[in-house]
Amino acid sequence: MAKKEQLQDQNGFIEVLGAKVHNLKNLDVRIPKNKLVVITGISGSGKSSLAFDTIFAEGQRRYMESFAAYARQFMGDLDRPDVDKVSGLSPVISIEQKTTNRNPRSTVGTVTEVYDFMRLLYARVGEAFSYNTGKKMTKFSEEEIVSHIYENFSGKKIALLAPLVRGRKGHYRELFEQLRKQGYLKVRIDGEITDLKERMQLDRYKIHDIELVVDRMLVQDDAQARLSQSIQKSLQMGKDLMFVLNTDKNTLAQYSKQLMCADTGLSYEEPSPNTFSFNSPYGACPRCKGLGSVYLVNMDEIIPDRNKSINDGGIAPLGSERDAWTYQQAMILAKKNKIPLNKPIKDIPQAQMNILLYGNEEGVLSYTDDESEAYHEQLAEHHHNYEGIINMVLRWFNETTSEAIRDWAEGYMQLSTCPECNGARLKKESLWFKVDNKNVAELSQQSLQELMQWFTGIEERLSEKQRVIAKDILKEIRDRLHFLLDVGLHYLTLDRATRTLSGGESQRIRLATQIGSQLTGITYILDEPSIGLHQRDNHKLISALQNLRDGGNSVLVVEHDKDIMLAADHLIDIGPAAGIHGGRIVSQGTPAEVIKDKTTTAGFLNHTLKIAVPEERRKGNGNKLKLKGATGNNLKNVSITLPLGTFICISGVSGSGKSTLINETLYPILGKHCYHNFKQQPMPYKSVEGLEKIDKVIEIDQSPIGRTPRSNPATYCGFFNEIRQLFSQVPEAKIRGYNAGRFSFNVKGGRCEECQGGGMRVIEMNFLPDVYVPCEKCNGQRYNRETLEIRYKGKSIADVLNMTVADAVEFFINVPFLHRKIKTLEDVGLGYVTLGQNAVTLSGGEAQRVKLATELSKRDTGQTIYILDEPTTGLHFQDIEHLLTVLNRLVDRGNTVLVIEHNLDVVKVADYVIDMGPEGGGGGGKVVGEGTPEVIAKIKESHTGQYLKLEL
Repeated sequence: MAKKEQLQDQNGFIEVLGAKVHNLKNLDVRIPKNKLVVITGISGSGKSSLAFDTIFAEGQRRYMESFAAYARQFMGDLDRPDVDKVSGLSPVISIEQKTTNRNPRSTVGTVTEVYDFMRLLYARVGEAFSYNTGKKMTKFSEEEIVSHIYENFSGKKIALLAPLVRGRKGHYRELFEQLRKQGYLKVRIDGEITDLKERMQLDRYKIHDIELVVDRMLVQDDAQARLSQSIQKSLQMGKDLMFVLNTDKNTLAQYSKQLMCADTGLSYEEPSPNTFSFNSPYGACPRCKGLGSVYLVNMDEIIPDRNKSINDGGIAPLGSERDAWTYQQAMILAKKNKIPLNKPIKDIPQAQMNILLYGNEEGVLSYTDDESEAYHEQLAEHHHNYEGIINMVLRWFNETTSEAIRDWAEGYMQLSTCPECNGARLKKESLWFKVDNKNVAELSQQSLQELMQWFTGIEERLSEKQRVIAKDILKEIRDRLHFLLDVGLHYLTLDRATRTLSGGESQRIRLATQIGSQLTGITYILDEPSIGLHQRDNHKLISALQNLRDGGNSVLVVEHDKDIMLAADHLIDIGPAAGIHGGRIVSQGTPAEVIKDKTTTAGFLNHTLKIAVPEERRKGNGNKLKLKGATGNNLKNVSITLPLGTFICISGVSGSGKSTLINETLYPILGKHCYHNFKQQPMPYKSVEGLEKIDKVIEIDQSPIGRTPRSNPATYCGFFNEIRQLFSQVPEAKIRGYNAGRFSFNVKGGRCEECQGGGMRVIEMNFLPDVYVPCEKCNGQRYNRETLEIRYKGKSIADVLNMTVADAVEFFINVPFLHRKIKTLEDVGLGYVTLGQNAVTLSGGEAQRVKLATELSKRDTGQTIYILDEPTTGLHFQDIEHLLTVLNRLVDRGNTVLVIEHNLDVVKVADYVIDMGPEGGGGGGKVVGEGTPEVIAKIKESHTGQYLKLEL
């Protein structure tokens, strides 16, 4: 009986014994299963080492071991984490911040599958309208198709085609044999008519279009009976769809028995889900290939100053190289057309300028992406007529194989909304299929909250037939939208690119997907899902995590948020400090039990420790920056005033327009003012005042500092060069003739050639993310034996890279220029990170603080604006205190710090707060209040103010 009770006890816990990964100190822990467990502690104390590098890594390794030996040989082996024993482990799913998809084709709609079901909905119940007349398309009889062919192809040779295969892979040997036996002679394969032969087959791995040539004929009055029979057969073989090929011009007309416009003869293909996919050639806009944006020539870059003459460099691409072929051609043309070269460009008639810019007086582009071959033939025919500067820039941008030339041409281009689809990504025909008078792109542009409202009760607005077909599809769409709203993402739109999402947003999308999958018996491990979430929406996230737990799953959350900690069933506090001083469990139990302990975390939870509110708010240096009339995305003609020389916080609920206002409008305006070659275009605005008071702007975001193990804090911050220089001055290095290059892991000589200095070997996992394992030859040290023999103060170059920042501060205390730079990393709360830690292992918040440290180590001008987007990501209460000290130091030196933040500990210490809202998405985009935190706390409409009132 005792044995049975012991077994049940084990089954109720995930037991980790002797964990020694990274800084964990032989840690033992029992984590209750089927509970919401929060792991917290000082940044760098070992939370991620326990949750991800021990529990998740062991779960993944066991999953890999379950594969057959044959499958494992292609994937290599995963190293066992440094732990004595892990028991009670169920299948593990990790939902991290770092896995955001950077693909421009990936959107919120595609990753959540909502858009996939909407494509299916439109393919099955969408009503087609003519893009010529706007009239609804109706079904037509075969007789009407006959009359249209006589109207459009009378006296012409045509081929009647029945589409059999549309955009599918395969060899189709059996299909060809079957058609041959039926007596057919020709087929059209991928646009080419060919004879049917014995044993004919195609490349099975390529996508093919196959049409059967049913008949070839001359359209004459006496051929009506034959035409009618052939149309009937074509429609039968093509399942109500047929093509008519004009054999003289090789042009194709589509005729569908289902969808055709009576007035114009326009017909659409029978819709399929691919018709509404911007990732398929059957649905994507032909101009932008489904991306929604294209590179267009920026006239402000071509002619930056209209007061200059052509001779003074008024047309930038002509440059100052007077002997360049392009310049000489332009001069010959100018002379021929009597274009003045010494007059200001603004005084030259537009028709004459058009000749120089476009090669014609009308200002019409001769070159387009799709017509490049025809364009070259045209040039050849006219003996290389002058093409125009804009055509030349376009041609070089699209066709050159030289990166340098493409970069040069890109300087005169800007990424703009596609003029053909207006950013909808879909071809014209796809946008004219509607459900309840809305096309699929219009729905994708609505916020998820609005979309849910539109789909609620949609059945009442559908016909009986549509209701029957759409019933199951609508249920799936509403379920998925419901889960997304439950995790506080009501303000997102389906067409939002995933690469523009914050780490927390992308994590919550994956969380909603997992809730929707309704799996049970899984261990979910989440990494700070509250990032980017306003306090008002925290309860939604907590409910979502509890729903996951109530579904019979164990939920482990690495988190610093107070609300989520207090909502946990079990709280584990790791510490007591960061790096080598952490790695122990300092407290665990229910939140009520942990609060009673005398730990740093408990102190902040029970309010015995608090981040102090400053006694006096800075008034600034008297100068102000005024931005007026910002209307990008959901902003509603927003105007703000920023007092310079202060600590400013932009707050507001998620999706209220903070990032649009600061990152996408203000930052590009400041960037263009401060830096000549700044590329990013600001969102629409009316005017800006006070730019002359700023001479430098620095944006510190959460994008990775590198995408490979070669990038690390030491190389990013720039002090690794100085460390290498130091090692080259060691007497032994001088005797051997080693220079600083010997200590670089990126060049041949001193590095390990097995891993080429990476220290890691990449194992491609095919259908899983790539895994990095230490190099067997150098054991992850990056260098060869000879290089490692050189010691500075008893340490090799690899030992220095493996030092934590805190240790390195002590080690280099007598080297002032190095000590100062490394100390800034410690000042921003990264004392626990090693100098050589792989960039791929840094969280978004850590990467942001590495960038902040890099900027801190540079000399500021006193007229610099620093823009930070949620710098508290991944920070414990105590670390936030350190970060605020650093930011206040910057402001004390006369600079302006502008922070987008939800964390109330940051908002309450700011000198000036701009609160956006009142809601997210369409309900936001306004300034709810401006002023000190005390002023914001008194505003009833401000959600931030209501929570801020409790902190002041």
